[in-house]
Amino acid sequence: MFLGKRAIVTFGFVSMVVGALYGQSSFTQGEELFLHNKPQEALAYLESAVAEDPGNVRAFLYLGVSYQQLTRLDEAIVVYRRALPMAGQDTALVAFNLGNLYYAKNNIAQAEEFYTQALAANPDYAPAYLNRANARLSRQALREAVTDYEAYLSREPGAAQKGKIQQLLFSIRADFATAERDRILAEARAAAEAERKRQILEEASASLQSAADETRGLSSGSEDVLGYDGEFELE
Repeated sequence: MFLGKRAIVTFGFVSMVVGALYGQSSFTQGEELFLHNKPQEALAYLESAVAEDPGNVRAFLYLGVSYQQLTRLDEAIVVYRRALPMAGQDTALVAFNLGNLYYAKNNIAQAEEFYTQALAANPDYAPAYLNRANARLSRQALREAVTDYEAYLSREPGAAQKGKIQQLLFSIRADFATAERDRILAEARAAAEAERKRQILEEASASLQSAADETRGLSSGSEDVLGYDGEFELE
């Protein structure tokens, strides 16, 4: 039978009381429910756990994942951001989860930033390479994306998505080759056009120079007054 939200909260409160009587902590009960894939029931315990022990990174992680599973993304972001400065050996995981959340919200720049932070904490954390590659691909940073896909495959040579990634890399490299060929052809066309214009200018200049020389030859001595050798008689 489906339990409403109020019923679940009441159930959680009663269970916490019962758990306390039997010596179970909020974190222990929340963890058990979380590991049994019951995020809604785990929430109340995990929220109590982080309130009781603000240094319990694992409780923050479980709480953040629970919010994610329930598509409460903004609340998950708040939880992970609180956990990140004290995450220690879990820094890569917390940053990676933040990257996933921002990617889900279509904030690609922020997602890429957190994937990069995850890799700074653990340079061999393969999933962060894959997801950062996807983020870079989505913003058409193709060369950077290729580098990340290659880094992922070097760390996960048996990855289930290896075939798809290799096909994608082949396609991107083919586009690179086409773009490079087009660039070379465009440069060649531009150089040929520049040479054509240079020749036209040289020919025009030479023609004008020739015309000027011919003009000077025809008008040579025209500045003198012509003489008259005949006799002029008045009648």
